[in-house]
Amino acid sequence: MLDGLNPQQREAVIHHGSPLLIVAGAGSGKTRVLTHRIAYLLAERDVHPGEILAITFTNKAAREMKERIDKLVGPRSKAMWVMTFHSACMRILRREAKRLGFPSSFSIYDQADSQRLMAMVCREMDLDPKRYPPRSFSAQVSNFKNELIDYETALDKAGSHLEKTLAQAYKAYQLKLTEAGAMDFDDIIMNTVTLFQLFPEVAEHYRMRFRHVLVDEYQDTNHAQYILIRELVGHPEVRTADGDVVRQGADMSELCVVGDADQSIYAFRGATIRNILEFERDYPEARTILLEQNYRSTQNILAAANAVISRNESRKPKNLWSDQGDGPKIVGYVADNEHDEAVFVAQEVDRLSDEDDVKPGDVAVFYRTNAASRVFEEIFIRTGLPYKVVGGVRFYERKEVKDLLAYLRVLANPNDVVSLRRILNVPKRGIGDRAEAMIEALSSRERVSYWEALRRADEAYGMATRSLNAVREFVALVEELIAKAEGMPPSALAEEILVATGYRTELEASEDPQDESRLENLNELISVASEFEEANPEGTLVEFLEQVSLVADADQIPELRDADGGQGVVTLMTLHTAKGLEFPVVFLTAMEDGVFPHIRSLGEPKELEEERRLAYVGITRAQQRLYVTRAAVRSSWGAPSFNPASRFVGEVPKQLIDWRTDPGKTAWNAATRREPAARPAPKSGGRTVPVLNPGDRVSHDAFGLGTVVSVDGVAEKTKVKIDFGSGGEKTLLLAYAPLEKL
Repeated sequence: MLDGLNPQQREAVIHHGSPLLIVAGAGSGKTRVLTHRIAYLLAERDVHPGEILAITFTNKAAREMKERIDKLVGPRSKAMWVMTFHSACMRILRREAKRLGFPSSFSIYDQADSQRLMAMVCREMDLDPKRYPPRSFSAQVSNFKNELIDYETALDKAGSHLEKTLAQAYKAYQLKLTEAGAMDFDDIIMNTVTLFQLFPEVAEHYRMRFRHVLVDEYQDTNHAQYILIRELVGHPEVRTADGDVVRQGADMSELCVVGDADQSIYAFRGATIRNILEFERDYPEARTILLEQNYRSTQNILAAANAVISRNESRKPKNLWSDQGDGPKIVGYVADNEHDEAVFVAQEVDRLSDEDDVKPGDVAVFYRTNAASRVFEEIFIRTGLPYKVVGGVRFYERKEVKDLLAYLRVLANPNDVVSLRRILNVPKRGIGDRAEAMIEALSSRERVSYWEALRRADEAYGMATRSLNAVREFVALVEELIAKAEGMPPSALAEEILVATGYRTELEASEDPQDESRLENLNELISVASEFEEANPEGTLVEFLEQVSLVADADQIPELRDADGGQGVVTLMTLHTAKGLEFPVVFLTAMEDGVFPHIRSLGEPKELEEERRLAYVGITRAQQRLYVTRAAVRSSWGAPSFNPASRFVGEVPKQLIDWRTDPGKTAWNAATRREPAARPAPKSGGRTVPVLNPGDRVSHDAFGLGTVVSVDGVAEKTKVKIDFGSGGEKTLLLAYAPLEKL
């Protein structure tokens, strides 16, 4: 049972009595410790398998743990609960739901169901979807539930009109769920906590049943999960500084939590790092054991990880080490631009396969945001390097990318019925399925195209006035865009579509973190259009769409190669998706301030620490070789941006990195290519375009008065970011924005 364990691992396995915190560094064998601890409980401490509850975060982790325990203890493991938080709570709720007024056969609403229900609620409340996006409301209600805030508390706390509206929507949504005998994903945890708090005898029953509670990835728990564990194991006795008992402790189960504060990267999902940092305060009798020996990576990689994470304050000191030798140095590469960066990665994978027998399946390419996959996908397709995008959809298959391309296709060809029907109600404009069917009927009856039927919508039988008005507005919008499309480059046209349709505004107003990623993907598509224009100055919209179709088509091919080649495929993924995985070769790309760390975090110390933990996770995925790459110039929103090297690269000791190009020289070249703030005014169809500098006051036809925040890009691609006060910040293409300098 204890063979092959190092001294700290052995100590963690045999510890008994008080609560135990195992601080398990990356690659330090935590799953091994957990499974051996469970086996030890059965063999040496006469614990019955039914008294054990082991909780993990993902079904994959639960499956792996089950398989390992089966190997160690055999069929006895069947009586244990080894499962995710949600699965464990589901089992409890199926038995106890009637106490909370739910049928035991209650339905579970997934994210899509929840969003549909919230959209229904918002419609019934007659809320303008542009001002009050249902998806944003869904995300905020989820945050409330993660914090165990019910709708009554939300209503009490609401101050502003928006907060009151949100709380009322939360109430209506929750009542509809209860009516439907359903719970959403967040209710599963919240209702279990409510059950334990309202019915102490139920909590006592499960506490007596589960004498041993083990929790994996404790740093990823949110407030609701933290309280759930506390209710499940019982409360420790709480005393004042003078030693007087404030609260009598319940008969506690033995609690063992495993985690690493340095790998806490899910704050955006509600995970709170304090749960692990303050474990000893919550459980005064707790014992902490540090696992610092790493079995995954070479010492050079670990030295880099230690150096970066040591910059975070208020963390428990921990130093990963390995007895696998130093290994090769980290390779650094400064590319001229993002294409050059992707070409370098492709060539390096090729070279490693020739010289070191590295297979594509041994390689992972990590990036900070989903949008970054696009340039790698294009270069890998071109060079025939097989790849897969994990934890995300291939770039040209993402909904928002397909939506914007559908708009462009309709402007090039209004009779493209598939594209037309895709965008008819995107973003939502009140044209429902019934109205669509009536237009379809008119099209068949009159034997005209769908577009023509839309233009003659007043001839459709039984069309509601509201729907008819919405169709008229849509037709007017498309006709106006078709008129503008003449002579407008594809990138400017794409931007115009996003502004004119309200698509960009809706995403910018959303609180849902996924919508930020959607915006980045749309901006990336505008960059694709800009690249096309640079390569084809006379290129038309039709030619641009043709090129995109060819890339999107070729996108499907690499999947086939995996099956017959046996070499595996290069894995492309965001850093968040990479957690818990390991690869012989890792490329950490776009290591630039403003990209990674993300621009949003630069002025926020807490968020910057979270980004640094993300860098630590990325570095510690690498087993033998680590590459850090960046671009001197990167296109952003179709304009060049010059970002300095990521501070995280600067935090790695210089002697650990072998630079393939001189970073000083490239950075200097980039700096000398910077444009001054005031740029020559672009020409735009006879209209005078103002020359703007940060600080200038302007007036916009739709948004009113504003102040220029920044100016980027050159000529036709000049973009201005303007603060319109209560209207928020907007980024506009100067050549096409109806702006007047005051």
